[in-house]
Amino acid sequence: MSTCPAAALPLPAAVPLASGAGRARVPHMEQAVDPPGDEILMQAWAAGDVAAFEALYARHRLPLFRFLLGQLHDRALAEELFQDVWQRVVAARDGWRPDAPFAAWLYRIAHNRLADHWRALKHRPPAPADADERTTALADPDDPERHASRSQQAARLYRALDELPAEQREALLLRLHGELPLEEIGRITGVGRETVKSRLRYAMDRLRGRLQA
Repeated sequence: MSTCPAAALPLPAAVPLASGAGRARVPHMEQAVDPPGDEILMQAWAAGDVAAFEALYARHRLPLFRFLLGQLHDRALAEELFQDVWQRVVAARDGWRPDAPFAAWLYRIAHNRLADHWRALKHRPPAPADADERTTALADPDDPERHASRSQQAARLYRALDELPAEQREALLLRLHGELPLEEIGRITGVGRETVKSRLRYAMDRLRGRLQA
C-alpha cells in the first residue's frame, strides 16, 4: 500500500494528465518569479489549460486529504470522498467565479460532500479506528526516523481531534489545512465570524490540554 494515499490516487478520468503532476507548471507562466495564484490557475484551467489543473491538484491534494482524514475515522473512506470532491471540482468548474477564492470553493465542496455522507449515515456514526492508521498520510519514505516521530505526533493529534465537538473540529481543520480566513470558514459552515473565532479558541484550548496531559 502506498504510504501517501492522496499522492497515489488517480485523477478524475475526465481530465487526462501527463506524468509528474507534482511538479506541473503552466507553460506560459514558467518564467514567473512567483508561482501563479490559485485564481490565475483556475482561470487558465477554465480556458482549457490542463497543466493549470495539474498545478492546482498538486498544491491542494495533501491538505484536502488531511482535512477529510481528520473528519473521518476511516482512511479508505477518506480516499473515496477525496476522489468524489475532485470529481465535483471537475464537474462544477464553470460555477466558479474569479471573486471566489479557489481554496474556499474547494473546501465548500468538501464540506458539502461530508454533509451528504453524514446524512446518508443518519444515526449510524462511524466506528472509531486506530488513530495510528491515519498517520500514513504524513509518511516520509525517504526519512524513516522522521516519519516514525511524525507518526507518533500525528496519532496523538488525531486522538485529540476525535474528542472535539464536530463543529470545533471542522473549524480547526479548515483553518489548519485549508488555511482559510475566519470569514470563509463561517461562510462554509453557515455561522458568523465570532462563532468561528469562538470555536477555534475552544478547540485550541482543548487540544493543548489534551496534548499536554
